[in-house]
Amino acid sequence: MFIALAGFFAGGSPKPAAAGAAGGSFGLAMIFVLLTYGGWNEAAYLAGEVRDPHRNMMRILVGGILTVTVLYLLVNLGYLAALGLGGMKESKAVAADVVRAAVGEKGVVLVALVVCLAALTTINAAIFTGARTNYALGRDFALFGKLGTWKESGSTPANALALQGVIALVLVGASSITPDGFTAMVAYTSPVFWTFFLLTAVTLFIFRRRGGETVFRVPLYPVIPLAFCAACLYMLYSSINYVRFAVEFGVAVLAGLAIMALGIPLYFFARRK
Repeated sequence: MFIALAGFFAGGSPKPAAAGAAGGSFGLAMIFVLLTYGGWNEAAYLAGEVRDPHRNMMRILVGGILTVTVLYLLVNLGYLAALGLGGMKESKAVAADVVRAAVGEKGVVLVALVVCLAALTTINAAIFTGARTNYALGRDFALFGKLGTWKESGSTPANALALQGVIALVLVGASSITPDGFTAMVAYTSPVFWTFFLLTAVTLFIFRRRGGETVFRVPLYPVIPLAFCAACLYMLYSSINYVRFAVEFGVAVLAGLAIMALGIPLYFFARRK
């Protein structure tokens, strides 16, 4: 909110976009835009620890999405008011430039501190929720039973947290040898991210067809799930097509898809065990 208010306060004369500045790929841009919303779904990982999840999970997910959407729009409207499309395109640190225009260099230091704090809280939330998926894997499949260990003293899935930390360190090490670690991780994770979103949406149709206790009510069914599937397919295509825009990160894209594919035979092997 502070950045949004700073943008509206700075006002000024926004710089128009240069001719031809609107080039590029919409799908490529949406990969990074939708990363802003990343994490809204992770509240579902805690469904087993939420009171009355059948009612409250809907409120949590919808409320989280609406809150993030409103904040995202306000911040970007602030950027637009302060810098214009041209200024946003040329800026290397949009938030810092907006705050600098509004309150000077001291405000830039404040923004840097806010970003650091936001990054730490986001990392903490991702660690907290992400380990629950590995814990559930250990509970469902005997082959990964060690991951399903719950440490009562700390009330945490200790082994799942440890594995998650090891994987995170491996990815950090791998990204450090690339020209741009952040972009490499986007290329590595995006195809996997959208594939699983797509599979989740398809699963809804399967549950509805089977009926029983697994039925989940969806407004305007099947229009909304079909629209979501179409969006996931488009974003999956854009994520894979990312190689065309950043050839040096093609290995990262292929690595993510290959590791995901290895999960298929591993799943059937685990079921037999």
